Amino acid sequence: MLSTLIRKLLLMLLSLWVVATLTFWMMHAIPGDPFMQERAIPEEILRSLYAHYGLDQPLWVQYGKYLNGLLHGDLGPSFKFQGRTVNDVIRDSFPVSFVLGFQALFISLCIGLSLGAISAFFHRRGRDQAVMLLSILGISVPSFLLATLLQYLFAMRLEWFPVARWGSFSHSVLPTLALAALPTAFIARLLRSTLLEVLQQDFILTARSKGISSLALFWRHALRGSLIPIITYLGPLTASILTGTFAVEKIFGIPGLGQWFIMSITNRDYTVIMGLALFYSMVLMFCVWASELLYLCVDPKLRSRARGPA
Repeated sequence: MLSTLIRKLLLMLLSLWVVATLTFWMMHAIPGDPFMQERAIPEEILRSLYAHYGLDQPLWVQYGKYLNGLLHGDLGPSFKFQGRTVNDVIRDSFPVSFVLGFQALFISLCIGLSLGAISAFFHRRGRDQAVMLLSILGISVPSFLLATLLQYLFAMRLEWFPVARWGSFSHSVLPTLALAALPTAFIARLLRSTLLEVLQQDFILTARSKGISSLALFWRHALRGSLIPIITYLGPLTASILTGTFAVEKIFGIPGLGQWFIMSITNRDYTVIMGLALFYSMVLMFCVWASELLYLCVDPKLRSRARGPA
């Protein structure tokens, strides 16, 4: 089991190196540079900026310095925001995205699992149809459209919550709901379909023939066996929610990583784009790795397989 975890960790490091390499060369392959949008910059000042940030050096030299900085935990300075580094951007913005994402993840799991279980237990009845209708709406409506509707209805018309910005808990309610809608609907549908499949298996039918009540059979036996597909989805879901959704953060004016990523692309801020892409990849890989560890806790067969033959 330990060797498996170490192998996966080494694979993560290799994947991060591939992401860093691809983003570096892709950014420098795009025509232009971060200072193209500046108006009427004298040639002498432009050359001084290139020399200050090392952009006048050959690409292989810049690539070597970039990798050396990554090894020391330095993602580089921002080209467009003087005095700020990519590390500063992540340190200041990720906690905001994390709080927003954690709330959305908590709501998605609680409501999604509850609705999925209710839908499967009352299969082909009114409650099942109602849950399926809500899940279709949750999957079909884009998050940016739902965010706009929530903002208009509950902030502008009813004035229950602030329209935008970030400060108190009330500022996070509407963006949290907008972020949680899609994963909630997906989790509910996934758990429902998995539960219905598990309830048709032989050991469930055998237990039912022995007189075990439907409710006890459902909660003690069927539900646990249906959680593995949810865990499969939990890794990338956690990464995407914790790092924030770009459109939702932009609509509500939330100073999270998503807003910085959009600004860096608009400003062609190479180091911020590369640093945030690498950070997103690291969070995604860590969440997937953590979900695989959770597999081992849920499924005994996977634990014995990870240990290898006796």
